Amino acid sequence: MDEPGAVIDGKYVLGEVVGSGGMATVWRAYEYGSQVPVAIKRIKESIAHDIGFVELFVEEARVYTQLIHPIIVQILDFGEDHQGNYFLVMEWVDGLTLAQYLAAMHELDLWPPWQLVAAVAIEALKGLGAAHARIDPQGRLAPVFHRDVTPQNILLSRAGAVKLTDFGLARAMDRARITEPNVIKGKVGYLAPEMTEAAPASPQTDMYALGVVIWQGLTGLRMFEGKDEVEIFMSAKRADVMPLAEIRPDVPVAMSAFIDRALAFDPADRFESADQMQRVLANILYSQEVHVGPEVLGHSVLEIISYRDSGRVSR
Repeated sequence: MDEPGAVIDGKYVLGEVVGSGGMATVWRAYEYGSQVPVAIKRIKESIAHDIGFVELFVEEARVYTQLIHPIIVQILDFGEDHQGNYFLVMEWVDGLTLAQYLAAMHELDLWPPWQLVAAVAIEALKGLGAAHARIDPQGRLAPVFHRDVTPQNILLSRAGAVKLTDFGLARAMDRARITEPNVIKGKVGYLAPEMTEAAPASPQTDMYALGVVIWQGLTGLRMFEGKDEVEIFMSAKRADVMPLAEIRPDVPVAMSAFIDRALAFDPADRFESADQMQRVLANILYSQEVHVGPEVLGHSVLEIISYRDSGRVSR
């Protein structure tokens, strides 16, 4: 059984649990004899011998090894322990998830500055663009679609770096059948309308999900509501979105128009690529004579961490 202090594969010492999902648990850990932290993802013991889940976990490791980019959390090691259970070792990002950052802002009764949200989105789009433009070892275009772009999977470091993580639901084109057909993956509140009809993932579905993240980050609201996942699913299917300007009149018109395009019902009406979406958003900041560098974002992250440590907001 995993517990603090346990040594994995004779190389890594588990510290504390920092995240847990349906398939895996993430630990802060240290390489044996070192104080440099790493993140270790372990398949939950209850499903460690389920072949389907193990295949997904191995697929995640395979995808990560082929996505080398400053905005994508990097894999450092992958292997099996003495019991035959897989583990994935990733770089440690010292900071907060975007979900934690936004939740703290909400508890403090603050709206995140639209400029900061835009700056985070620009960085996330750089990572998505790299995944969508992946080239396989044979030199062929083999895009990877994240399929789970949510605030929980965007990390903000104390230094102001932005990182995309958790490509566990990613599907490379050369492994298109690793999951059963017609099974919708990802959190339903971030699904593009066409995904509710079992359409294949695409750059536009990832960009739509990021549009939902931006809208929710700016409003402090959930875009699609419901008493259960079925109701949220049906709301996402209809894609009825409250105009951003009605909630955040301080946001420039160009930013509202950007959100409208990102959240267009028809994929053909959205941005053509993550690179194009990033450039449009950067031009909005430039036109407003706004510059949000890592130092600005890092300062804001440190303030939120200070509030959390002081007990003014929950964890």
